Amino acid sequence: MHTVDLAVIAVYLVAITWFGSRFRRGQKTLRDYFLGGRTAPWWAIGLSIVSAETSTLTIVGTPALAFTGNLGFLQIVLGYLVARVAIAALFLPQYFRGEMFTAYELMRRRFGPRIGKLTASIFLVTRALAEGVRVFAISLVIGIILGTGEVASIVLITVLTLFYTFEGGMTAVIWTDVVQMSLYILGALLSFWMVLGQIAGGWGHVAALAGAAGKFTIFDFRFSPSMDFFSRSYTFWAGLAGGCFLTMSSHGTDQLMVQRLLSARGERQSRAALFGSWLVIAVQFTLFLLIGVLLWVYYQDRHLAPPARTDQIYPAFIWSHLPTGLAGLIMAAILAAAMANLSAALNALASTTVVDIWRAAGRDRARREDVLREEARRLGMARWATVVWGLVLLGIAIVSARVSHSVLEAGLTIGSIPAGALLGVFLLGVLTRRPGERAAMAGVAAGLAAIVLVIWRTRIAFTWYVLIGTGVTFLVGLAASCFERPEPPDEALVREPAGRLPHLPSESARRPRPGTGEEEE
Repeated sequence: MHTVDLAVIAVYLVAITWFGSRFRRGQKTLRDYFLGGRTAPWWAIGLSIVSAETSTLTIVGTPALAFTGNLGFLQIVLGYLVARVAIAALFLPQYFRGEMFTAYELMRRRFGPRIGKLTASIFLVTRALAEGVRVFAISLVIGIILGTGEVASIVLITVLTLFYTFEGGMTAVIWTDVVQMSLYILGALLSFWMVLGQIAGGWGHVAALAGAAGKFTIFDFRFSPSMDFFSRSYTFWAGLAGGCFLTMSSHGTDQLMVQRLLSARGERQSRAALFGSWLVIAVQFTLFLLIGVLLWVYYQDRHLAPPARTDQIYPAFIWSHLPTGLAGLIMAAILAAAMANLSAALNALASTTVVDIWRAAGRDRARREDVLREEARRLGMARWATVVWGLVLLGIAIVSARVSHSVLEAGLTIGSIPAGALLGVFLLGVLTRRPGERAAMAGVAAGLAAIVLVIWRTRIAFTWYVLIGTGVTFLVGLAASCFERPEPPDEALVREPAGRLPHLPSESARRPRPGTGEEEE
């Protein structure tokens, strides 16, 4: 073990936990806890989006993709940009019509309480599974540092992250994301130059050897209407369609990302954060892929056998070859990414549980009770929901140790299964006027069934899952609306001719005023 490096990591873990826990002061409402009081600047939210979008899976998984393949993963990033344009045009105007805490409140207001709870439940289950894989990715790094994959190491990271998320809420999530993302980008830049310095001949040698092996290939424009075409994950067409629809779902309907967009001071700042995050993500993916190319050249020059799990190749090189102190700093940066994503997931899971499941069920009671007392009770429930989800993710991470595939692709695959159904029903809600709650639920059921069938019975790559699920959900929901009698829910608002929801008053504005007689309604 490297004593100095371990000391650097320990100091970082203590410092970031202390920093995040300081944001508890001033939290009195769910708005403060789940949206940070909407005081964070757009650039901080943008960096937080990148931090949540990448995580440890990116840091350990992306270099491995380039090590075993090429730069083809960047084709997905093009789809990310197209998706952001669609989100800014379709979803953001809806989210900022009134005060919303979660993405699924939009579905409740558009279709009714059942579809609101259904979409929220889908998010809770699948986000927990996908995040469990991400938490497991921490063990790949911890195993390199301590020489063991003991569960105690994962528990330590989970408990520290849980502590400052419990205390600081969304404000702690955003600002610790800024610190931690800055740290792991700095760590990536330092490791890039350190790996390059280990290669005789420098960049010229890398360009010659990797270029001849096709490592710098980005685009694959091959197209054919065959199963082989749809089974390839990284082609231009799969990247554009898969990246676009996956990001529209993750950033437009997934509470993990939508919560950050809702935390902005307004729609304009939310849009700036969204597009600013794309620039950072494009640079970041390129950097980690190039690190993978450098490591491939390094192994080729020395005729070394890669690790049994190529996901470990980047952290293993850092811990074994970088100078004392610097190795600890970069390892701390990798753990920073893990903690940043875990804290975001805990807050998103807690907000969805409290707002869309628990608060929705007790809405009538909340209208009759003292507002301040009820808000304090909700805040306490939010904190304890965070604890419960921390324990759930820890359990899933332990089970995920049996995953044999790339951790990056495993996480993306799990996340893609429900993403199409969620995106499809959201598009059904904002683009159409006729479909009601029953039609929406039929569409979601059909979309989920279609993806399960595709996974079990075909070799279609995960990059196509969201597109397929979205199309099936939207079309089935639209068709089912022809057989239902429109029955708007109690809180559904009349649609405007343009297909947009009218102004939605905030929760506080809709509460009955004492003495008006509204309490009994």
